[in-house]
Parts: sequence; C-alpha cells; structure tokens
Amino acid sequence: MVKHIIIWTLKDSFSLEEKENIKKNIKTGLEGLKGKIDGLTEIKVQTDRLPSSNGDLMLDSTFTSAEALKAYAVHPAHVEVADRDVRPFTATRSCIDFEIQEG
Repeated sequence: MVKHIIIWTLKDSFSLEEKENIKKNIKTGLEGLKGKIDGLTEIKVQTDRLPSSNGDLMLDSTFTSAEALKAYAVHPAHVEVADRDVRPFTATRSCIDFEIQEG
C-alpha cells in the first residue's frame, strides 16, 4: 500500500468566502473519485484546520501500489478534477508519497 499526501495553499487573491467555496469544490471533486480509479482505495480531503496550520487543505489518499499511484496521476477523471477544481486556485503544493509498512 502507498500513501499519497498533498498540502495546498490557496492563492492570496481570493477572499475568505471564495476560499471556502474552493475548498468545498476540491473536497467534492477529489473525494468523488473513490470507486472510479483502479487501485485507489481511500481518499479524503481535510478542509478544516487549526490556526497553527500553514496550509489551507490536505489530501490523504491510499493506493494499492506505486504503479496505481502513477496511473491515478494521469487518469482522465483525476486530471479533469485537478484542472477544474485544484490547479487554477492553488499557489503552492507539497507532496509526500510513501509505502505503508504492514504489520
């Protein structure tokens, strides 16, 4: 199993109300991919954060393998959501991928 975690910061040019709508759309779009992409076993977007945070939202997803993660990256359903709901609104993206050690 492979974890794929991303933290985004939204562009400063958006108002607080716009940012809330953007986060809602990102959450709906990405979580809506569950069951549509082979090898994607879990996907959750966290939009509520404590004031100590320096990111605006986080994607926490799990894949059956590194190959499944690679396939997800180019899958048309994922690319559509990323191009429509994520990329136009985010200023920064940090990512960490790692294998989950079972046992």
